[in-house]
Amino acid sequence: MSVNRCVYMLSRVQRRISALTARTAGALPESRVCHVSGSSLLSKRHQAVSTVSSRSVSSNSSSPKPPDTSLFVPLAIKTDTSADGSVGAELTQPLDKSELLKVLNRFYKRKEMQKLAADHGLDARLFHQAFISFRKYVLEMTSLTADLYIILSDVCCGAGHIDDLYPYFMRHAKQIFPMLDCMDDLRKISDLRVPANWYPEARAIQRKVIFHAGPTNSGKTYQAIQRLLAAKSGVYCGPLKLLAHEIFEKSNEAGVSCDLVTGEERVFMDSEGRVAGHVACTIEMCSVTTPYEVAVIDEIQMIRDPSRGWAWTRALLGLCAEEIHVCGEPAAINFVRELMYSTGEEMEVHTYQRLTPFSILDQAVESLDNLRPGDCIVCFSKNDIYSISRQIEARGLECAVIYGSLPPGTKLSQAKKFNDPDDPCKILVATDAIGMGLNLSIKRIIFNSLVKPNVNEKGEKQLDTISTSQALQIAGRAGRFSSKFKEGEVTTMHRDDLPVLKEILSHAVDPIETAGLHPTADQIEMFAYHLPDATLSNLIDIFVSLSQVDGLYFVCNIDDFKFLADMIQHIPLNLRSRYVFCTAPINKKQPFVCTSFLKFARQFSRDEPLTFDWVCRHVSWPLAAPKNIKDLVHLEAVHDVLDLYLWLSYRFMDMFPDTALVREIQQELDDIIQQGVRNITRLIRATDTTTADRLQTQRNKPTSSSFTAGNRVQRGAKGGSGQMINSSLAGRLVRDGLLTPDLLRQLQREWSKDQQQELTNQSALDTGRHSNNKGNRKKKK
Repeated sequence: MSVNRCVYMLSRVQRRISALTARTAGALPESRVCHVSGSSLLSKRHQAVSTVSSRSVSSNSSSPKPPDTSLFVPLAIKTDTSADGSVGAELTQPLDKSELLKVLNRFYKRKEMQKLAADHGLDARLFHQAFISFRKYVLEMTSLTADLYIILSDVCCGAGHIDDLYPYFMRHAKQIFPMLDCMDDLRKISDLRVPANWYPEARAIQRKVIFHAGPTNSGKTYQAIQRLLAAKSGVYCGPLKLLAHEIFEKSNEAGVSCDLVTGEERVFMDSEGRVAGHVACTIEMCSVTTPYEVAVIDEIQMIRDPSRGWAWTRALLGLCAEEIHVCGEPAAINFVRELMYSTGEEMEVHTYQRLTPFSILDQAVESLDNLRPGDCIVCFSKNDIYSISRQIEARGLECAVIYGSLPPGTKLSQAKKFNDPDDPCKILVATDAIGMGLNLSIKRIIFNSLVKPNVNEKGEKQLDTISTSQALQIAGRAGRFSSKFKEGEVTTMHRDDLPVLKEILSHAVDPIETAGLHPTADQIEMFAYHLPDATLSNLIDIFVSLSQVDGLYFVCNIDDFKFLADMIQHIPLNLRSRYVFCTAPINKKQPFVCTSFLKFARQFSRDEPLTFDWVCRHVSWPLAAPKNIKDLVHLEAVHDVLDLYLWLSYRFMDMFPDTALVREIQQELDDIIQQGVRNITRLIRATDTTTADRLQTQRNKPTSSSFTAGNRVQRGAKGGSGQMINSSLAGRLVRDGLLTPDLLRQLQREWSKDQQQELTNQSALDTGRHSNNKGNRKKKK
């Protein structure tokens, strides 16, 4: 190589080393400084995010919490194909990989290097991961950059210090962990300490906040709605589609033009589609930019809900209304007042007493034979609903059934059936879905159980005794001012539960102390700008890990969001579309719904519209009436799939074009489900028969180690043991829910062992008698 070429390359290496020094200045003592400068692109990104994400922060500037580095996923390093890849070898000498490995391992063990790395965001876990990647890069890369090659050669020859590797190690670490280079910006984006500042339109007006506080059936929501109807414009925000529908209908019946907006439906009263002055909506769908005279936020205590609380926080802080009427439990008064302090708004409180009293009875029901007209049995699982409905029907009584996964039309139909004084149905079996959203003429609430599956603050599912708030919400449905039952009663099905229920209801409702928040699409997009190679699930995890909230707020549970994000991660979607898909309200317990969600996303990613014909093929429309419970559950899942289509159609109108046709078949499906639920005891009976037949088939299979069921019955009868029950009694016990199939099989195994033991004992006894007889015969001879 010529002298001029050598001089040129040496000057180039010096420029690279100077650039490295400028970037990491201050990280090492002056004799060891050799850092890499930041690129102009990163500088531009930092400026852009600083502008977009700037917002006021709380005066309580607590030190930021350390990030959860277990969420940092290292990126793969692309092969370096720079033109000067072989220059280092030309300037020095070939590197001995065994010597290189010793040098790198000595660097890893240097406590000073670990401390410096920790100061720059690399904790022990990240330091280890970064070193493994750096070592692999150095040992396996075919061509290293000249500056790194020369430094490694100097260290191996004893002409350089091992600490000189640090800047190159950090450069590599920031390549595989890009979040290290923009941690300050990520912290700014995920700063959730002053959510009131996210709504400048609401802060620009002085709002009047009125809290209507009282228990269930106290008239608090009625008073707020009366003010809403008297206003020139207004919005009602409710927790359920049923409640939004109810206010929508009442408003229009009162001569006040009102639109309906839910996640799956838009109804405009104007024939030309012009927006009415009033709107009834589910709380997630309320607009925080449209000005109103009056806004009503119902069930404000749900602001602490671990999954949906963010929607109440957004409505309370963001609605642009001159008057905000808040309805809910008295336990939320102090907390809402404190939130209003943060916005500089005053709050007045109107308290209400229950219009009809309810009392806790001193006796449990104990048996379904003791049911009376107007009773409502509350269960916390569909299996309990099926079992109890079947037992009630076996007693010659009719009952209505209401649970959460039923379509709204079916719920209303069952409620109407129960409320109708001319209908023979006088018993209701329901889950806590009756807690809000339905007007029911209930005389007595009967808790079948006091244990309910819940999701704790960590997102873990657990069985727990219902809270005082939940118990009051359900018990409050007993007795209603507008029904024939002016006084309500509350009790339990089982005697042991009654003192527990009294204890629960004797406590005051725990005061609300925190409100939910959720990262917005804009915040996640800014995160993705800095971390373009991270998955949406990983972005959400890092966001929550870095997020800062003050004592009034918490970040809502994101498990459902992440579940959907992971499900469609392999499907090519832009970030905004992916985020919208992942906010879809689906029941992830239903495999058919999850499969449909996946197919919707895949079809969407191909830019192929999801037409009515495509949907019909997917759900196998038309569908027949259910023949058993399994069929009914599938029809409910199909209804949820059609709901998902409608929900997506209002976010991607061009890709989900056949909204009207899908809504028509959904209404037909609702009618089919209603027919099935009206005959639910027949479906349960058909399911029980199928199960019993399957068990009988299994029992009739001959085995070498046990007797068949028929043999056991016959031998039991011959032996007169009285321990064996006949198959008809066993089937009846299973049907009535008093004996499970598993328990029945266990009992049969025990009976089999007993019979075998009895036969063994009998055989031994016979053998003994035979021996005695032979001995006696010998003596006689």
